[in-house]
Amino acid sequence: MSNSNKKLAIVTGATSGIGFEVAKRLGLDGFSVVLNGIEDNVGTIKVQELQQLKIDATYCGFDVTDEHAVTDNITALGEQYGKIDVLVNNAGGLGGRSRFEEMTTEFYRKVMALNLDSTFFASRAAIPFLKKGNHPTIINYTSNAGWNAGGPGAGIYGTSKAGVHAITRALAKDLAEYGIRVNAVSPGTIDTPFHAQIKSTKPEVFASWKNNIMLGRLGQPEEVASVVSFLASEDAAFITAETIQIGGGQALGI
Repeated sequence: MSNSNKKLAIVTGATSGIGFEVAKRLGLDGFSVVLNGIEDNVGTIKVQELQQLKIDATYCGFDVTDEHAVTDNITALGEQYGKIDVLVNNAGGLGGRSRFEEMTTEFYRKVMALNLDSTFFASRAAIPFLKKGNHPTIINYTSNAGWNAGGPGAGIYGTSKAGVHAITRALAKDLAEYGIRVNAVSPGTIDTPFHAQIKSTKPEVFASWKNNIMLGRLGQPEEVASVVSFLASEDAAFITAETIQIGGGQALGI
C-alpha cells in the first residue's frame, strides 16, 4: 500500500517526552507520522492519542542500536510509502554515568550506540527514500555536552553528542547534491520524564537548574517540537548543516 500523496515523517524514540511532542507537532503539520520505540504497549497507546487528534499515526517498534532492525524497518517504511520526507533522529540518552577510569568497554559502546550509531544507521537506511521525498530533511539531536563534554560521569555522552554534531555537518555535505537538508537541534534542560526521578527525589536541585538559564525557566517539549517543525518545513529550505540551541540561553552560562 502506498500513501505517497502524504508527507512521511519518521521519529525515533517517539513514545514519550520530546519525541512524542515532535511526532504530534509534525502530525498536526500534516505529515503521516511513524512513531518508533521499544515499548510496544506504550507505542500503541501513544498512536491512539494522536489518532484521536485526527493525526495519521502508526507505530513501528525497533531498537535504534540494532543495525539490522533499523535497516529492515526503515527500508520497509520507505518502500510502503514510496519515499521518506523527514527523518527525526530523536532517540538517545545519557545511558548512565561513569568516570573514564572505571568505565567498561560495554558501557562506552552502549552510550555511543544509543546516540551516534543510531543516527548513522537510521540516516543511512533513509537516504535512498529521502532522495524521493518532498523537501527532504534529516534532523538530529545533539547537546550542550557535545561542546562542554558533559558533567561528572557524562563524558562519553558528551563525546557521542559531539559525534552527532559532526555527522550532522558531514551528512549535510554528503547529501546537498540531492537537495536533502541535514540539521540538528540541541535542547537544553527540558521538563520531561527524563528528569522525573530527580524532580521527585531532589526537588530543590531540580528547581535550581533554572538559575543557570538566562530566561529563568526550564524548557517545554513543545518548544523543541516547534523548532523541529520549522526545520522540517519549506520555511527552512535554505538552512542546512546548522545546530540550533534550544536552551533559553543556557549554553552561554550566567
